Amino acid sequence: MDSHSVAPDFKVTGANTASEGEKPISFGQKTLQHFEFDPTYRNLNHGSFGASTRDIRKKLHHYQDLVEANPDKFIRYEAPDILNESREAIAELLRAPTDTVVFVSNATTGVNTILRNIVWNGDCKDEILYFNTIYGACGKTVDYIVDSGLNRVSSREIRIAYPCEDDEILAAFKAAVKESSKDGKRARICIFDTVSSLPAVRLPYERITKVCRESGVLSLVDGAQGVGMIDIDLGSVDPDFFVSNCHKWLYVPRACAVLYVPLRNQALITSTIPTSHGYIAKSGKRHNPLPKGNKSTFVNNFLFTGTLDSSPYLCVKDTIVWRKEVLGGEAQILEYIQSLAKEGGKKTAQVLGTEVLDNPSGTMSKCAMSNVALPLTLEEGSQALQWMEEMMTKDYNTFIPLFAHNGRLWARLSGQVYLDIEDFEWAGHVLLKVVERVKRGDHISS
Repeated sequence: MDSHSVAPDFKVTGANTASEGEKPISFGQKTLQHFEFDPTYRNLNHGSFGASTRDIRKKLHHYQDLVEANPDKFIRYEAPDILNESREAIAELLRAPTDTVVFVSNATTGVNTILRNIVWNGDCKDEILYFNTIYGACGKTVDYIVDSGLNRVSSREIRIAYPCEDDEILAAFKAAVKESSKDGKRARICIFDTVSSLPAVRLPYERITKVCRESGVLSLVDGAQGVGMIDIDLGSVDPDFFVSNCHKWLYVPRACAVLYVPLRNQALITSTIPTSHGYIAKSGKRHNPLPKGNKSTFVNNFLFTGTLDSSPYLCVKDTIVWRKEVLGGEAQILEYIQSLAKEGGKKTAQVLGTEVLDNPSGTMSKCAMSNVALPLTLEEGSQALQWMEEMMTKDYNTFIPLFAHNGRLWARLSGQVYLDIEDFEWAGHVLLKVVERVKRGDHISS
């Protein structure tokens, strides 16, 4: 018997389990028992770092123990098989062929992997398109690619201001492609989100991908806020590249993300970050000391990228099973967290006397996060946001991201299975107290 086959089974105490399609255990406070938060802490910011469950963390520790017990046997001969099982599980969830998915440490690493592998044309006409709501680290990655590209590639920002309808976003993208051509440039690749970070808005990424294909532009979908929060069908959407964190909404331990590259584009991705044993040089093949490889050159490239703790990758299959057996499956989880974010956001806004960020068609809010306006003007609060966030951690033992967009200040709240509507009402009162402190000038005196 392989050592990985004796991983501890899930043993859930004090709760009922449910199979797919059946009524799950009650979400909210009863589900909180599966997570390891400080009892006094309210995690209203699942969207930043995610959280794993007690059962899955036991699986994590089990794999780590196997490494320590017999490093060579496990890393060289056993871990690759478990890794393939996790790849099969995430591929099935995303409705993609198994040989198109690999694991990287996080979505930013995935974006870097794609952009740093593309060979830019020598005519210096290539452009990277991106929306002004791009995640900050990915925006800086674009900056680095341009700065280090010896003038072979430039970038073009697509500006959108929420609230707006999906058609307006598509129109802005099409206009950018036309402007690029008019300026003598070539729109080579566009990076865009499934759900953006700040503000937390669901983009019509399926439609943007389609227009990219029609326009001859490569599509790079940043699904950092993706798997485990919204339903994703890669077989139907068919992007050129896709990456999504598994350690956020899917509950896989940090740090783990899935990187999808369809067969037609795998020859473009010649190296991992960092380059490791799977790389095949043009000058000749070097010896790969790891005996257990994969028939796919692409998959084999990502099999080993240096000695690091890949135990989170091995937990992906276990996590997907846990979500089905303990919480009732993807459909029920997604329905709860999305509905809670929508209704919870309204409750927070009611406490604050403000509003949520959404469009008339409601497409922006079809995710598990909500943006609520703060009762502060830009003049009053734009210099106080970091102070407010720090005070929430120190004085109220919570954290809610705050940001400015389109002339207003906003708070982003995450819906999750371990929260309920009362948590959003509580969040509203915390925000109100911090706002009142800013209006008194406490952030200046401190």
